[in-house]
Amino acid sequence: MSGNDTYIRRVILQAIVYGIFALLALRVGYIQLFDSKYKSLADGNVLRYEVLYAPRGEIIDRNGEYLVQSKECYDLMVTYRDIGKQGFDTVRLCELVGISKEKLLRVLRDARSAPRKATLVAAFVPTEVKVRLDEYNFPGFHSVYRTMRNYPRKIGGNLLGYLEEVNRNDIKEGEGEYKMGDYIGRAGVEAAYEKYLRGDDGVMILEKDAHGAIKGSYMDGLYDTLPVAGKRITCTIDARLQAFAEELMEGKVGAVVAIEPQTGEILVMASSPTFDPDELIGRERGNNYMRLLRNKRNPLFNRAVKAKYPPGSTFKLVQGLIGLQEGVLTPAQTYSCHLGYHVGRISQKCHPHASPLDLRNAVAQSCNAYFCYVFRDIIENRKYGSVKNGLEVWTDYVKSFGYGRKLDSDFIGEGPGTVPTREFYDKRYRGSWNSLTVLSLSIGQGELGCTPLQMANLAATIANRGYYYIPHIVKAIEGQDSIDRRFYERQYTKVDSEHFTPIVEGMWRGVNVQGAGTSWRAYVPGLDICGKTGTAQNPHGKDHSTFLSFAPKDNPKIAISVYVEFGGFGATIALPIASLLEEYYLTDTITRPQLVETIKNFPYNPRHYAE
Repeated sequence: MSGNDTYIRRVILQAIVYGIFALLALRVGYIQLFDSKYKSLADGNVLRYEVLYAPRGEIIDRNGEYLVQSKECYDLMVTYRDIGKQGFDTVRLCELVGISKEKLLRVLRDARSAPRKATLVAAFVPTEVKVRLDEYNFPGFHSVYRTMRNYPRKIGGNLLGYLEEVNRNDIKEGEGEYKMGDYIGRAGVEAAYEKYLRGDDGVMILEKDAHGAIKGSYMDGLYDTLPVAGKRITCTIDARLQAFAEELMEGKVGAVVAIEPQTGEILVMASSPTFDPDELIGRERGNNYMRLLRNKRNPLFNRAVKAKYPPGSTFKLVQGLIGLQEGVLTPAQTYSCHLGYHVGRISQKCHPHASPLDLRNAVAQSCNAYFCYVFRDIIENRKYGSVKNGLEVWTDYVKSFGYGRKLDSDFIGEGPGTVPTREFYDKRYRGSWNSLTVLSLSIGQGELGCTPLQMANLAATIANRGYYYIPHIVKAIEGQDSIDRRFYERQYTKVDSEHFTPIVEGMWRGVNVQGAGTSWRAYVPGLDICGKTGTAQNPHGKDHSTFLSFAPKDNPKIAISVYVEFGGFGATIALPIASLLEEYYLTDTITRPQLVETIKNFPYNPRHYAE
């Protein structure tokens, strides 16, 4: 081998060696300067990141009374790596926290699979228990501050809603807003105003020594962030009136909704049966939720905004208004009633009363026959060309009152109700139908369905003589000048204001003129209550009782709808509940305590909900 070949090989070998060292140097430099993986692993040995949970925003009523508050509590966490070989007193820990030894062992098994990660042992640990845990200083265990909901009034379960731990879908849809262990509003105000109530969590970085003991805040808290509390929500609800409504509805199935006509603010939203919101917090939440879920009366279902009921005779008000606007009816127009409306084999029965009646007295007496005539005159109007075209016009009028569609309130899950259309009947009867086929619509029966919120909104619309404000549950949000502007805009019906006068007068007569109508039991001296009873036919048993009302007649302050399933006549149970609530709201007193007791002791046992 020549010396030249040897030299070339030596140069090549040196180049390879230098190349290897250069690659190693580049790798080391990359790791130190750019790759955070190993730094994170190192930090994980000496740093502990603790979430500082933001207190959820509080909820108060329109008068400043607390409906929902945040109460201090703690999550007990364990980091398996920090337990050490010395162990701890498992019996004492279980006794303090109130968990079984089996559960603790399951948690420890899970924690062992991720020894450097903090694992939840027990949630909602009270402050006094946390203090005891600190005294014993169990190795590897630490507590994290957070808050839980507290309900001073124990009212409004369906109205306020509840919280639930987020699931994977919540985390995915939240796009980084949520992480495992966070809670989210699942119903009511808690869900509708989640983005304002939840706040923003902070973080605290703690430094540990080689034995896992906390040395203090890392870099004197330079990288810590403070939590930002959620916004306080002011509800439109009157807490005292809400509590009274729930008291009167206890043991019954149905709903009460009351609205301030001049603003659309909801004063009462009571769904019955309801639940104590305290039942859906803490460690018994899961058991209580399943118990409520199994209850056949479905207390978790908010009937006030989701139930679909036939409006019954309260809907006659809408028929009269449409007839007046369309010119097929005048206030002085009279019709006879011979215990009902009878055409061939078709009959709509009616209770005994004077006959004939004009519009005002037909409203006061709730005459079925009168509004059968009016309904047929509307949809058979020759200018429409056919009954089917007439029904289309009628449907448009009805929807302008807020029926058959969502009202666009700020309540999640609001139901639209049902207003049957021409297409619906064409499909059902294969195109062969007429005004007598759908005659039950004239008295609020048949395929008509509406929510108690829609019925209360009708009361507010009549009180305002032709317009309403979209009903809403929140009055103000901390830090904001106003709520959504849509709640300040008037929503007009297709009926002119002047046509509401005879309808209002008829409602007033029904209450305030003794013996002149079906609503006289709602009378309270000096309040000028206007009302309309409704008895909705029920294929499952006893008729439903409903009452629609507002007061006073001029410059009204409250509009209300009460619906009691299986309650019988409208005047039997729904009417007195509404009358008492109106009296309490307008006068801050109750002059008929015996009526309160009668309602509480009302014989009520619907077989439809029998266990």
